[in-house]
Amino acid sequence: MTITRRDFLKTGATSLLLTSPLTMPQLWAADGPYADAVLKDGEPPAIEAGSFTVAVLPDTQNYSEKFPANFLAQTQWIVDQQQARNIAFVLHLGDITNHNTAPEWQNAVKAMDLLHGKVPYAMVPGNHDYSANGRCADRTTQLNEYFPLARFQEQGTLGGTYDKEPERMENSYHLYSVGDRKLVVIGLEFGPRRDVVRWANEVAARHADREAILITHAYMYFDETRYDWKKYGTKQNWNPHAYVVAKATNDDVLDGEELWTELVSRHENFIMTLNGHVLNDGLGRIATATPGHRDVHQMLVNFQMKPHGGDGWLRLLEFRPDGQTVQVCDYSPVLKQRNESQQNQFTLKLAPVV
Repeated sequence: MTITRRDFLKTGATSLLLTSPLTMPQLWAADGPYADAVLKDGEPPAIEAGSFTVAVLPDTQNYSEKFPANFLAQTQWIVDQQQARNIAFVLHLGDITNHNTAPEWQNAVKAMDLLHGKVPYAMVPGNHDYSANGRCADRTTQLNEYFPLARFQEQGTLGGTYDKEPERMENSYHLYSVGDRKLVVIGLEFGPRRDVVRWANEVAARHADREAILITHAYMYFDETRYDWKKYGTKQNWNPHAYVVAKATNDDVLDGEELWTELVSRHENFIMTLNGHVLNDGLGRIATATPGHRDVHQMLVNFQMKPHGGDGWLRLLEFRPDGQTVQVCDYSPVLKQRNESQQNQFTLKLAPVV
């Protein structure tokens, strides 16, 4: 019986033990942090002429707490590669810190400072960025003390913030123009509140001529489904509805399925969503058609389970000049390796925005 890492994660250790001669320790040894990886030394191939790159930073919480050098290595590599790879902007998917403490935020600022004034970036908070010790018991966060509004206004790409909290950065949108491509990135808080989603709908509608990307910390699960509390409940771990913040706010949170229904599927300009948050193998992707029959690509990417807080892995999205192709590659400037497994290197075909 061949047992891949994804088989183990999807089926569960208990059911596999019933059909496999392997013991639990043997299963875990065979699994390992890179069991399904296809690691290759060296940087990703050069981009195609006319392409631009979007760099994605998921879940830096362990770097901010224990391995700040890996966070610095990521952002320094992005700066060093900006010209060669035409890196247009950077997207941070949340869990910037692990415990929402000053030292961790300070480490995050040091790393993101390397980008500041050189490569524009957008950030969203994750559950670990809320409340004392990162418990996500309420909506309090130190995000705005360390990454204030003025910092993003200096970049020149900030379009605006949630209209009920204009001085706060938990919910924001960013406008990017690269050649003849125009994009809007809408960044939403962990488990967005219903009125925040009302605002996000207005932003998406107002910028219907731009390709739209949604970033939020929790949206898609590792088994190629969206978070769906109504359908799966606690069968999907770490759904925003399961956190204390939901209980403290009369369940004023939305999960992935709710965001698809109440935001993404309502607009024909969304091309993709990106989230982190989820453990297990931390990877997944699906494409779902809108009412207008346009596929929207939805991706989970999270490396925090790798050694040393994530081994410095980041995701690179190369937008090709044909306007339809995005080449995806995961690369670690710490290991100086790329992962060419089918979960880490693949091509997306974008539906045109009409």
